[in-house]
Amino acid sequence: MSRVLWTVGKAAVRFHSAPILATVASLFAASSLASAATLCVNPGGTSGCHATISRAVAAAPAGSVVQVWPGTYKEHVVISKSLSLVSQTKLGATIDATGLPNGIFVNGMAAAPHAGVSNVLISGFKIRNAKFEGILIANALDVTVADNLVTDNNRALDIATPACNGIPAFETNEAEDCGEGVHLMATSHSSIVRNEVDHNSGGILISDETGPTFENLISQNYVHDNPFDCGITLASHGPATSVIPSAKLPFGISHNTVAHNVSAHNGTQVPGAGAGVGIFAPFPGTANSGNVVINNDLRNNGMPGFAMHNHASALAPAPPINLNDNVIVGNHFSGNAADMFDTATAGPTGINIQSTAPVFGTIIAENVFDNEVIDVAFKAPSGQIEAHFNDFSDGIGIDNLGTGSVNATENWWHCSTGPGPGQCATVHGPHVVSMPWLNATFAVE
Repeated sequence: MSRVLWTVGKAAVRFHSAPILATVASLFAASSLASAATLCVNPGGTSGCHATISRAVAAAPAGSVVQVWPGTYKEHVVISKSLSLVSQTKLGATIDATGLPNGIFVNGMAAAPHAGVSNVLISGFKIRNAKFEGILIANALDVTVADNLVTDNNRALDIATPACNGIPAFETNEAEDCGEGVHLMATSHSSIVRNEVDHNSGGILISDETGPTFENLISQNYVHDNPFDCGITLASHGPATSVIPSAKLPFGISHNTVAHNVSAHNGTQVPGAGAGVGIFAPFPGTANSGNVVINNDLRNNGMPGFAMHNHASALAPAPPINLNDNVIVGNHFSGNAADMFDTATAGPTGINIQSTAPVFGTIIAENVFDNEVIDVAFKAPSGQIEAHFNDFSDGIGIDNLGTGSVNATENWWHCSTGPGPGQCATVHGPHVVSMPWLNATFAVE
């Protein structure tokens, strides 16, 4: 399916091109540094190679390449310098972190809340069985994680409680999921590309406990069958005062791009449950703004395909919550479930935006919905979302549950006569403008 991008969508993608350039720069940097210093690792430590990845990383000068030969390495690898860590054959090297915190920890927290490590490449590994995250990246700049399989991590999760026993104090909101399979914290201009992330509690997480997180690219990943949380999560959390005692407010998440991923069959078990992609600013002072979710396939998840939530009390004091200026464009939604708990929707839902704070600047455009009862649900005390050039299914196209407004002109309502009874999509709730509408689908086959 080809489609013409809406002007606003184009502007958003151009604005978010920096992470893509960072990916290319990282790969070229790794290539140019290979001649400077290359270390090898094999299970026997033969032929001048190290026997463990950790020993090779410790011995490597900054800017080196550490090449790992096929085999299983039972260790927790900590990277605190610029280097490239590469499996000699794709998925030939397995990091088995059974009983250990993480498979790989890119640790720049000595400089928190700023980036303490930069220019890191991790490519080609199978990473499994960690107590917490398979890959944790904290306080870093220009990190590329490409072509890995991150599976069966978050082993410390106690489903019955739920709790994540022993998780570090700096991970302030991870007691119920152990940080998902891949976790970026206080990280910028980094790229998570072409990975498969499955059978962890959740898939990929972006958060801000130890510093602001911004301008990252999450692209072309296959994130599936992570049962207790979202496939891809952007969540503003409370600051880690154990690392930064003076921190008073969340640092915030902004201007990240989630593009061309498949996020399927995540969050299907309770307790937990999750969306295909989630953007959350849950309490006063949290901020999650200016992010772009574009051209993803979001299907068969245990909550809506896309969820944007704020859970603060309507009477919560200042500081304000910033859940504005996010863009959801060009995605395919199919077969997702209803939202739950305090953000519940009346049936299976493609997009659900619920907030106790005003929401402004949200754009929903060029999305295709099928096999959903509600395509777009919106509930906020004020504010407005813009919904244009979407192809709605034959259920509820727009369900406005609050006192905010929806500008829903120029959409395809599953029939040429616009929203209404019969085989057309409908509008529920007040303050929805739907005329004029499209008289044919927007997407061009």
